[in-house]
Amino acid sequence: MTKVATFSKNKRKKTQDKQQFLNDFRLLLESRHASLMGRKEVFMGKAKFGIFGDGKELAQIAMARHFKDGDFRAGYYRDQTFMFAIGQLSIREYFAQLYAHTSVEADPASAGRLMNGHFATRSLHDDGTWKNLSEMKNSSADISPTAGQMPKLLGLAYASKLYRENENLKSLTQFSNNGNEVAWGTIGNASTSEGMFFEAVNAAGVLQVPMVISIWDDGYGISVPNEYHTTKGSISEILKGLQRNDDEKGYEILVVKGWDYEALDKAYENAARIAREEHVPVMVHVVEVTQPQGHSTSGSHERYKSKERLEWEKEFDCLDQFRKYLIENEIATAEELDAIDQEAKAFTKKEKDAAWQAFSNEIKNELKEAVSLIKNAAGKSQQKQAVSNIADELSKTLNPIRKDVISSVRRALWLMRADNEEAKADLRSWYEIQQEINEDRYSSHLYSQSEFSSANVEPVAVEYDEEAPLVDGREVLQACFTNLLETDPRFLAFGEDVGKIGDVNQAFAGLQAKYGEHRVTDTSIREVTIIGQGIGAALRGLRPMAEIQYLDYIHYALMTLSDDLACLHYRTKGGQKAPLIVRTRGHRLEGVWHAGSPIGMLLHSLRGMLLCVPRNMTQAAGMYNTLMQSDEPALVIECLNGYRLKEKMPSNIGQYKVALGKPEIIRKGKDVTVVTYGSMCRIIEEAANELSQMDIDIEIIDVQTLLPFDVDHSIVESIKKTNRVLFADEDVPGGASAYMMQQVVEEQKAYYHLDAEPATLAAKAHRPAYSSDGDYFSKPSVEDVVEKIYGIMHEANPSKFPAI
Repeated sequence: MTKVATFSKNKRKKTQDKQQFLNDFRLLLESRHASLMGRKEVFMGKAKFGIFGDGKELAQIAMARHFKDGDFRAGYYRDQTFMFAIGQLSIREYFAQLYAHTSVEADPASAGRLMNGHFATRSLHDDGTWKNLSEMKNSSADISPTAGQMPKLLGLAYASKLYRENENLKSLTQFSNNGNEVAWGTIGNASTSEGMFFEAVNAAGVLQVPMVISIWDDGYGISVPNEYHTTKGSISEILKGLQRNDDEKGYEILVVKGWDYEALDKAYENAARIAREEHVPVMVHVVEVTQPQGHSTSGSHERYKSKERLEWEKEFDCLDQFRKYLIENEIATAEELDAIDQEAKAFTKKEKDAAWQAFSNEIKNELKEAVSLIKNAAGKSQQKQAVSNIADELSKTLNPIRKDVISSVRRALWLMRADNEEAKADLRSWYEIQQEINEDRYSSHLYSQSEFSSANVEPVAVEYDEEAPLVDGREVLQACFTNLLETDPRFLAFGEDVGKIGDVNQAFAGLQAKYGEHRVTDTSIREVTIIGQGIGAALRGLRPMAEIQYLDYIHYALMTLSDDLACLHYRTKGGQKAPLIVRTRGHRLEGVWHAGSPIGMLLHSLRGMLLCVPRNMTQAAGMYNTLMQSDEPALVIECLNGYRLKEKMPSNIGQYKVALGKPEIIRKGKDVTVVTYGSMCRIIEEAANELSQMDIDIEIIDVQTLLPFDVDHSIVESIKKTNRVLFADEDVPGGASAYMMQQVVEEQKAYYHLDAEPATLAAKAHRPAYSSDGDYFSKPSVEDVVEKIYGIMHEANPSKFPAI
């Protein structure tokens, strides 16, 4: 049954000295004052928005006491006290994030890229190499979406299981001490209604991983009370079936009050011991938590809480209850505690002011420079008064932000557009320098900027023996994966049906039997946490391959891929990386849910990941070899109808590498350039044979990767020769074909070399109907390609190519 931690308020035995109690009280007060002051900063206009951890301080102090070096946190935006307590966040850094200070030194978690309450430690050195995570207290980078932290929490805990049970990983002491690390998750009570929570909880119970989930239960989700969120109004009540017993594995479930100091300490002591020593997941349901300031600065909780509830919250605020506890147990007098309160308030204010000064002075200095330059330019301008007015208005700005400065400079340059270059040279030069600086501040590190970037991996050509056998494409992948398992102990693969049967298309056939379940692993049907399992493992130094069985099912995991993995490196400004390889299969097959090519959706959602679209399994294997040498996350979409097609077996299966972002010309021609990828390559090649009978010679370019896309701008060189281009794929109209057109016609300036309108050929707007006829009438066919290209040539030379 569920264990309810209840302890008397009798005088506590001396398991800790007086100073520790007072240190905890001081930390609680500093965090509370930070919340109160932070709210005022927002209302004064010095910060944009605020969300705070008031009311949860005591539980977080208790949790932090049992958080050890090497442990990882995956939490949410109310964990400030915990981060203070483990020494991974200072008051000054906390306010720097509130103000959005763009300095990594000021805000190590996000360099001003995230709103306040989003915490992270820096796992990487400046050069992109790993720090010794075993000697650090670690926090994965937070995301805002409710329950979004749960998938990677599973992966962080799963990594400990692997480090403990896989003998080949014992030497990686930089990442683990024999798997003794606990993954600590936090979540609000209302967010436990999300599917990601239930999926992660179930998966952790199945895997039996060292994971402690703390649920801060204040009875509400913004304005909505628990009875609207949870059956029986209690998440621990409805999850009692997960409680382990003598015969069945499961969870340890603890329930504890958020204002009871002794009970909290004991609960977390037990939770840490069980998770760390036994590798059993633990759920700590912290009830009777208060939220003194309400949900956030966007509204007041007095609007929806009853008078009785507000009075109860005031009495059972953990700060007041802890103060009462210290006095009743004769640990400190009221006067001593009052003095600590005053000291904590003064200290917090001093650190807040220092953070504000560091943030605002940086911008004020830029403002002074801009005002001076605008005034100097005004003296040389035909628009002297108007330009001077801009400088005057800028100089009067109260609490300026960088937008105020740069916007004013740009508008001054607009006014001076007719002036000679000398008049505006200094102002323009300053602005161009600021553009470069601001590019780093706000737009850098979307992809790796380290030596481990995929762009720095040297390509190696595929080689074949003279007698190279023709094999099924899946066998090329099987050979590639065998080499990776043999040569890199960090590599592992998991997903639905990946283990025992070797995936639905047999690329891992026999490899679980050879390398064991810790390397090639089956999972349940749970796409979100398959991805989370991979993210967490990658954050801890492993090289996981997470399989989504079919591309059509990636919608389940899209939020986690987009909101967590794709933007991880960006939102930490290079402080964390998770080089996860997501393997899936899609494109040509039959039916609404097995013929997916939603590439436009992925292009728009997954900036920050590499998007690889190999045309065959030989190319896919070369991409996997490249990705294993790089430190960026990637999605690789294999051709679903290509596993049984014959390919030659490379002789250098473990060595050859495909250059990402480098298209390949797979057929040379002179009349029309056709840009495509994946399974469409075969369709276009078939069409090319038909077109050649009509005296039309097309050049076929396989882009190979869509992110990155043709980094050397090689496609435009083909168009300079043919002066005509067709972009073809299986996505919906306006999807990936439109993306490729924009990249080539606009970015590569192909427009200037075209003698015909650039054209696209895509699938129908609907998903493919079932059967071969459904495929034929839904997606581009050989006949569609032939007629599209013939139409282009007919327009160019109707006498030679009369209308069909």
